[in-house]
Amino acid sequence: MARRLPPLGALRAFEAAARHLSFTKAGEELHVTQAAVSHQVKALEEWLGLRLFRRRGRQVFLSEAGQAYLADVREAFDQLAAATGRLWQREASGVLTVTTLASLAASWLVPRLGQFRTLHPEIDVRISATDDLIDFGRDDVDLAIRYGTGDWPGLEVVLLMNEDVFPVCSPALLDGPVPLREPADLQHHTLLHDDLQLNWKAWLDAAGVKDIDPERGPGFNLSALVVDAAVAGQGVALARSALVGHHLRAGRLVRPFDVKLPANYAYYIAYPPASRDLPKVRAFTDWLLAVAQEDGMDAAPSATAAAPS
Repeated sequence: MARRLPPLGALRAFEAAARHLSFTKAGEELHVTQAAVSHQVKALEEWLGLRLFRRRGRQVFLSEAGQAYLADVREAFDQLAAATGRLWQREASGVLTVTTLASLAASWLVPRLGQFRTLHPEIDVRISATDDLIDFGRDDVDLAIRYGTGDWPGLEVVLLMNEDVFPVCSPALLDGPVPLREPADLQHHTLLHDDLQLNWKAWLDAAGVKDIDPERGPGFNLSALVVDAAVAGQGVALARSALVGHHLRAGRLVRPFDVKLPANYAYYIAYPPASRDLPKVRAFTDWLLAVAQEDGMDAAPSATAAAPS
């Protein structure tokens, strides 16, 4: 059997007006006009068929029915507030499931998760590394980090970080049998490719190199594999900055040239609008944005740019 309940807005207006014994102060608390509170209370009285307030001049007093009703309404509101607090407390901790691309998870996110754990030991992050699009209504996922244009209707989308594209290689190639000193030297080295079609031709054009076949060289279906091949000294990879930053800082890779191009896409944080104010989602989002900002300020320079003039 359906519950027969009065309008919640009218109950809030009644409770505030009864607590203050003033429609004006109730309106200030609820951010509405005195007239709006009066209208809501009148509607509630009509719904109940009872007078809840009495007037004496410009003052208002609770009727006997109003006094009895206020005690129960206040208790009900207290229970709602307590239930909401318990729910928010539960959502402030526990498991947070994050989905992202395997390449970003391995190269950027997972190495930094210890920082988040230190800041928020009450939140257990679960990483689901997949390139598949997520249906938040079906999949048990709280937040996604995705690479694209950011155009995902129905979701809250926050820009996490843009990317640059530039060549990277093992430091050994800088002084190997055929030293890699200027872009034209790439003709003597293997070009590494991935399935994202990072455009070697566009980069070579930007670097002013015309006599190198941009299609030659082995390809890989995962960006992480291309980076691994570059770390192993198998050639020069055209890499995305977010995926190679930790290798550059550790010295496993270097940027032989300072020419870079902006990537066609960017990384975004996405979640359902209803999750916007969940404490654990907000905490993880704020942390991601802070880490991405630090990463941008700590970007490794190219070997050429870092060399003394």
